[in-house]
Amino acid sequence: MGKPRNSSPPEELNSFIIFLHFGLMVFGILAWVTGEWDEIFKNLKHLGFPVHKPLGMGAALFVSARLFHGFGGPEQDRFTSWVPYTSKRLRLVIEDLCSLVRLKLPDRPPRQGLAGLWEAFGLLVFTWMAATGAVIFFLLTFGVKTHGVIHVMEELHELAADLVPIFLAVHVAAVLLHALAGDHRWRKMFFLKG
Repeated sequence: MGKPRNSSPPEELNSFIIFLHFGLMVFGILAWVTGEWDEIFKNLKHLGFPVHKPLGMGAALFVSARLFHGFGGPEQDRFTSWVPYTSKRLRLVIEDLCSLVRLKLPDRPPRQGLAGLWEAFGLLVFTWMAATGAVIFFLLTFGVKTHGVIHVMEELHELAADLVPIFLAVHVAAVLLHALAGDHRWRKMFFLKG
């Protein structure tokens, strides 16, 4: 892979966004893993649900905080500032995809271009899981076969869970590729310094 196109300093991520990212990462991944226990380890089914519930609600709280911040936080953190829904922002996504085809990493500030599209996809997946999980949390009686709306919510929740490993694989691969190219923004997420 080639070096990034230019060496402009990355846009600073504020501490609150880093906190939300870290909370989503911890609670989201743990909730996803414990939710998968039902499918992988049939003998842990009774352990999985009681552990999964509080972790899922923790993830839902972080998703809710991120959504609230995205709609009412500082201008640079609002979804209207970075989600690629305008023609200009969609062009950046296409430019980034073309760069990848040429084996060059896109060099953009956080949440711009392809990175913004992927972050929006991840937030959509985790919002979907949080919303369906909250319905299940409040309406499901453990051990009782589900029907109707609860069954539909369970199926939608599981469908979103199937998208999580795709999101995580691409996200982690992008972080690793950027780190190999000398862009170590990941350090800021863990150590609050770049």
